[in-house]
Amino acid sequence: MLKNWILTLTLAGLAYAAPAVIAQDAPSSDQQTAPAGAPPEHGRGGRFDPDRRADMLTKKLNLSADQKTKVADIFKSEQEQMQKIHADASASQQDRRAKMMDTHKASDDQIRALLNPDQQKKWDEMQAQRDQWVKGRHQPPPTAAAPATDQK
Repeated sequence: MLKNWILTLTLAGLAYAAPAVIAQDAPSSDQQTAPAGAPPEHGRGGRFDPDRRADMLTKKLNLSADQKTKVADIFKSEQEQMQKIHADASASQQDRRAKMMDTHKASDDQIRALLNPDQQKKWDEMQAQRDQWVKGRHQPPPTAAAPATDQK
C-alpha cells in the first residue's frame, strides 16, 4: 500500500511538472530557430548574421543607409565564400584557413573603401583592437618558470 501511495505521488508530481519542462524546452514565439543548413553560431550566442554585423557597424561608425546596404552585401558575400571554403574537403585545413583569412581581408578592404576619413579612422582602430584580441587569444601559454627557491 505504501508503494502505491509513493507511486501515485510521483506520478502526480510528474504530471504537475511536465508542462513547465515542455514549455522550457520549446522555443518561445520571440526566439528564432535556425533553418536547416544554417551556419554555426558564433560569438555570444548570436548568429554570424550579415545583417546584424551591418547593424553593429552602422551604430559604431554611423553609416549612411547606402553604406549599410553595401556593407551588408559584402558580409553576405563573405559568408557565402566562407561556407564554400569550409565545405571544401579537398583542401587541407591550413589551405582553407589561409583562404578564409584572404577572404576576410578582402571584405575588410572593401568595407574600408566605402568609408569616409573619419569612419576609416574608427574602422582602423576597431581592426587594431580586433587584431590585438586575436593575437592575445592565439599566443602559446607562457612557459612554466622554474620554481622559486626561498633563500634566506
